Amino acid sequence: MNKPILKMTNIVKEFPGVKALDGVNLELYEGSVMAIMGENGAGKSTLMKILSGVYKKDGGEIYYKGKLEDIKGPKDAQEKGIAIIHQELNLIHDLTIGENIFLGREPKGAFGKINWTKLHEDADKFLKKLNVKSSSKELLGSLSIGQQQMVEIAKALSLNAQIIIMDEPTDALTDKETESLFKVIKELKNEGKSIVYISHRLKEIFEICESITVIRDGKYVGYEKIENIDEDKMIEMMVGRKLTDQFPKIKADKKDITLEVKNLKNEYVNDISFNVAGGEIVGIAGLMGAGRTELAKTIYGYFKKQSGEVYVKGNKVENKSAKDGLKNGIAYVSEDRKGDGLILGLSVKENMSISSLDKVSSVFKVNKQKELNEVKSYIKKMNIKTPSENQIIKNLSGGNQQKVAIAKALMTNPDVLILDEPTRGVDVGAKKEIYDLINELKKEGKAIIMISSEMPEILGMSDRILVLSEGKLTGEFDRQEASQEIILKSAVSTKEA
Repeated sequence: MNKPILKMTNIVKEFPGVKALDGVNLELYEGSVMAIMGENGAGKSTLMKILSGVYKKDGGEIYYKGKLEDIKGPKDAQEKGIAIIHQELNLIHDLTIGENIFLGREPKGAFGKINWTKLHEDADKFLKKLNVKSSSKELLGSLSIGQQQMVEIAKALSLNAQIIIMDEPTDALTDKETESLFKVIKELKNEGKSIVYISHRLKEIFEICESITVIRDGKYVGYEKIENIDEDKMIEMMVGRKLTDQFPKIKADKKDITLEVKNLKNEYVNDISFNVAGGEIVGIAGLMGAGRTELAKTIYGYFKKQSGEVYVKGNKVENKSAKDGLKNGIAYVSEDRKGDGLILGLSVKENMSISSLDKVSSVFKVNKQKELNEVKSYIKKMNIKTPSENQIIKNLSGGNQQKVAIAKALMTNPDVLILDEPTRGVDVGAKKEIYDLINELKKEGKAIIMISSEMPEILGMSDRILVLSEGKLTGEFDRQEASQEIILKSAVSTKEA
């Protein structure tokens, strides 16, 4: 058996009002991939930020290559051979891909001048290794979120680290990009590198990891080799109970048509028509680039329509901006909660109420008590784990941030709720809570559109499923007739339904 390269024992970390880690242990072996598992807020990212020098531990010991170490900061961690690929992208849009990969570590030539030729040649080698077609001379801002994630991975590889921490690395990747990453992970293992892997996608864990360490509520639960565990046991260790009925499908009385879209067209979508009734969940499926998000953003006014009509409760609405969409009863929860959905420097309360201040105001003044009561009721209703409503939202876990993003939409009291990738980056326990909430909204008679790249989620939660391909509607199926094969066939089709 390979020898351990890293041991973290009894790690403690406290923040104001919360003990994030309380006696956590971790052991990582050379040339292996170990997953850290736990619900959102369990302390996985906090533990990795301690290992990579972002946070200082408040207790415990770290042994690296058999030696007791004090990691003084991110630069110290890098110099020791520890690299992290953060869940939140740490890149600069106005620089080139190559400049981002070697930022602060640019190769120098004579008189300390940057050797741009070497920088771009070396950057291109890492991009090629990850099967990224872009040139390192392209601006980072021209790339999709998934391609930017691959640049973040290339940046970590360029450090030639002995330990590479990957925090939700496939969250925004296509299947092809994920395949390229897994190939690189296998190569890194063969080179004797060690990977710490964090992902909510259980299938990935069984595909690439040898072992798991489980954390729950900031405490160490246990370590298991992957061959000694199945999915049910893993989930039970993570959530502390058996999780049954992953997609809790409920029946609700279908009401009148709430949203009707007729012949909607612009540069993103082509002549799309459909409707959603109150008390109905309509899922929208399709491959990346099919136009799902663009359709949603056109409906609620973020993108301008060229032609077509949108009706809410029988009334024609003209949504020329997102503000118009909200005013006309349509709320949208973005797939990119950090970029579009939340303001990370503001509190939970400020984020939650920002779109509905008119509903908690009187005579041009915010009724602070009314605002507080509304926010507290959603924190309780949605089981948002936060020390208080005044906590800065960037300090919450991804799952709890997502719940705040949904609560922000619900506080506007919409007739139509559009959920774009509602469980992206969310663990199995928090997913179940979000599904239960969606069902409650369905029972209340909301018209719900759910966009998802996860086929089991679409099949498990939708009453009807629309399929898009290249901006066109290529399929519409009732839940009973839909299957993964049928949806995929429509998703690669260019013929309209």
